[in-house]
Amino acid sequence: MAELKKGRIDWDKVKERLRKADEALAGAAAEGARGILKKRAASFAAPPRDEQEHEGMQAVVFTLGGERFAFESAYLNEVCPATEIVPVPCTPSFVLGIVSLHGEMFSIIDLRKFFELPDRGISDMNRLLVLSWGEMRFGVLADTVEGVQALRSDELKKLPTLSGVREEYLVGVSPKGITVLDAGKLLADKSIIVYETAEQA
Repeated sequence: MAELKKGRIDWDKVKERLRKADEALAGAAAEGARGILKKRAASFAAPPRDEQEHEGMQAVVFTLGGERFAFESAYLNEVCPATEIVPVPCTPSFVLGIVSLHGEMFSIIDLRKFFELPDRGISDMNRLLVLSWGEMRFGVLADTVEGVQALRSDELKKLPTLSGVREEYLVGVSPKGITVLDAGKLLADKSIIVYETAEQA
């Protein structure tokens, strides 16, 4: 068997090589960490996925007099069958009266008269959409309620509508001809409050 050649170990060189190896590993780890941090920063800086998409709204679509309208669902409290409406004297023509629902009384509005629209088609107005925001609350009559649809805000155009809704109450018209009404502005309209709009006899 060949005799192993014994030699002196240069411990300084070994230590130097270990030091360089440690530095290389530390550099790679640091670079990797920097890469991870950059990716995380980019991820945090990017808007959420839903914000990257076109902004939209959830809207309750309903029909009235043969036309399709919608309110943003955030303002809709409930939908129910129209109950008995009690007329109130000395109120504007668009206030059909008041109803009692869940122990609370509030006004019922005829949108056709509120917007001074011509009567078109056969209207049953047997569905009640209850809108509310803050302390304001009233009901709107509709023929049918189609349900909730997602509408893209960038597709809503302020075009002249078939119904002739005044621009200040109009969010826009969808490509499918749905007239989206501004429920917030309607709820803020003081003329809808019965006791403030009573006329002198």
